[in-house]
Amino acid sequence: MPVPLSYVARNLWVRRLTTVLTAGGMALVVFVFSAVLMLDAGLKSTMVSSGSDSNVVVIRKGADTEVQSGIERDTAAVVETLPQIALGPDGGTLSSREVVVLDSLSKRGSGQRTNVPVRGLSPLGVQLRSQVRVVEGRMFRPGASEVIVGNSVAHDFNGAAVGQTLHFAQREWLIVGRFDAQRTAFDSEIWGDCEQLLQAFRRAVYSSLIVRLASPARFEALRAAIDADPRLQLQARPERRYYEDQSRQMSDFIRILGLTLSIIFSLGAMIGAAITMYASVATRTGEIGTLRALGFARRSILAAFLLESMLLALVGGVAGLAGASMLQSVRISTTNFQTFSELAFSFELTPGVVLRSIVFALVMGLAGGVLPAAKAARMRIVDALRAS
Repeated sequence: MPVPLSYVARNLWVRRLTTVLTAGGMALVVFVFSAVLMLDAGLKSTMVSSGSDSNVVVIRKGADTEVQSGIERDTAAVVETLPQIALGPDGGTLSSREVVVLDSLSKRGSGQRTNVPVRGLSPLGVQLRSQVRVVEGRMFRPGASEVIVGNSVAHDFNGAAVGQTLHFAQREWLIVGRFDAQRTAFDSEIWGDCEQLLQAFRRAVYSSLIVRLASPARFEALRAAIDADPRLQLQARPERRYYEDQSRQMSDFIRILGLTLSIIFSLGAMIGAAITMYASVATRTGEIGTLRALGFARRSILAAFLLESMLLALVGGVAGLAGASMLQSVRISTTNFQTFSELAFSFELTPGVVLRSIVFALVMGLAGGVLPAAKAARMRIVDALRAS
């Protein structure tokens, strides 16, 4: 016969102060754990959502990023003739020859200079990014020293508003527009005309080639064609996978550091839960003896105290998760380890984060309550009643 749940919940309510203090400790641990998972989820969402399943990024073989890559003009022309690439209404290939360089801008508030990616696009480059919309000003004109800036750049850096001028590559670049990239990595970039940026930075090669597949299923055929041509020392990756790879190193760093701290803090929370449950067993010896005398088996007593500990952890877990959910309005701006440039992203609460946080809290409750519960279950009826 199981111990009623109402009995378990009533015991927590009777010891309200102890319950609040113990649950509060667990809530702080779950808050840290959830915040780490949300930060990792926000980073991945920002990077992965930058890519499209229909687009392919072509860079030099051996390069990890566009900044490290170089593609000759005649090589780009060969790739654009491959039949797997989609054609536009005018019969031309849907491709964008692009150059990516870094410029140093002064951060708003601190004045610290940070690298910002400057992307030069071909006329079709914007069309290949369907999530990008110009929300202030206008698009830059091909052949002009004009640029547009992402939302994060305009928000985080000095002198990056529409109508102001940026000085880099020994030129003055007029900011003619601001674009919204739906909180993707492009929000942290500056865009301009590819040929103008090549001339300004004295570069003869492109950084990458972005192509639209005629069908996502034709990627393997495109990659095989590029690998089979000895003239093309290039590699092709789906755009979504490319940006996912860009986030992996930073994601691993955040996850390992955060989980290490969470595990260390959780040890203290589990010890606190164990102390609370041991105190509960010591003060309820008579109750335990009475329950056993009424016919409740040892396993029922064990289950009741374990349930009480896990219910205590659940309360703390929900409180910690609720606190962490408020971080969704916070924006993080940090350096991308792959490109050494600025990247802005936000905390993101996902169903997976909620599930793992609650499971983490319940595991802490189980670990902290198993020994006190076992002690309560091992008590003999006579000894328990005599001690009361």
